[in-house]
Order: sequence, then structure tokens, then C-alpha cells
Amino acid sequence: MKRELVFILSLIALTSICDTINQLFLKSAINSLVSPRGNVKAVLKFIIRLILIPRVWISFLFSVISLCIWLFVLSQVDLSFAFSADSMHYIFIAITSRFILKEKVCLKRWIGIVLIVVGIMVVSLS
Repeated sequence: MKRELVFILSLIALTSICDTINQLFLKSAINSLVSPRGNVKAVLKFIIRLILIPRVWISFLFSVISLCIWLFVLSQVDLSFAFSADSMHYIFIAITSRFILKEKVCLKRWIGIVLIVVGIMVVSLS
């Protein structure tokens, strides 16, 4: 593999990792609150309480880092290649959901994730 390709793939992996961390912080923040029921006032209170959670801001930071890296990647390679290579975030999210958030990820979901990733890679290589 060319050095440039390895570098770009490493950056794409880094964006996927940042996106995964972003989603983990958001999910843990939202899980710490009780979901609002019904009226607009309750929803607004919920949003204000959510904004005050530090994990939401940490999530935002990882989102900005990911965006900056992604913009650089897009300046270097075709969107179809970059987006296909970014499909690894499906795997990262499933693994971290299972082992960090202790969510159940059934066999059908694992098979689906693998099929999505393989399909995207086949399309990107064509």
C-alpha cells in the first residue's frame, strides 16, 4: 500500500473512532436523564438539563475534531472512497455498545453489520 493511502485510511479510522466516542458520550448523557412526557415545557426543561451535562460538551468536542479530520480527508480523496472506508464506524459502534454500554447486540445484527460493511466495500472497489 502506498504511504498516502495508509495515512488517509488511518485518518478515516480516526474519524470513526471520534464519532464512536461522540455517540458514547451522547448516549451516556441521555441515559442519565428521564425522558420527557408530552408537553412543550417538559421538553424544553429536558433540553436545558441535557445541555448542562458535561458529557454533551465532550461529545461536541469529539464531533468537531472528527469534522475537521473528515474535511481534510475529503480534500485528499474521492467522497465515494472516503465514505465507503468510513463504514467501519458501524463495527465500532456495535462493539462499544456491547462492551461499554452493555447493550445486547444479537447475532442477526452482527450479520447485518458485516453485510453492510462488505457491501459498501464491494461498491467502493468497483
